[in-house]
Amino acid sequence: MELVTPGIGLIFWQTITFLIVLFLLSKFAWKPIMGALREREASIESALSAAEKAKLEIQGLKAENEKLLAEARLERDKILKEAAEAGNNLVESAKQKANEEGTRLIAQAREAIVNEKRAAFTELKNMAATISLEIAEQILRKELSDPKAQQVLAQQYIKEVTLN
Repeated sequence: MELVTPGIGLIFWQTITFLIVLFLLSKFAWKPIMGALREREASIESALSAAEKAKLEIQGLKAENEKLLAEARLERDKILKEAAEAGNNLVESAKQKANEEGTRLIAQAREAIVNEKRAAFTELKNMAATISLEIAEQILRKELSDPKAQQVLAQQYIKEVTLN
């Protein structure tokens, strides 16, 4: 049974050895080990804190990005709307100018037609008057060559004058 139960001397020396090892460890090893553990814990804590700050910053940047994208979309829509309105205005303006120009050209053409018509009537009247004078001159020459015919013609003119 000696193998199963240790002797008192063995327990005494093991306790003293344990206390010496415990004292040496506490004096020389535990302080640096605990300092390293605290330092490691602090670095882990600061890394976690930095990661949390980075996460919050990324979320802030993401929100700002979304806001900028929304503003850019609104600006794009506004620009497209303005461009469409400007295009429509330009088309309407061009149509209006074309209508005005067409109306003006039609008025000028009508005026030119009226002027040409007047000129043609005037020329026709002048030609008719010239032809009438030439015909009357030829008739008068023929009829006035005879003195008796001249007298008959003069009497006829007198009758017409008194009748009118």
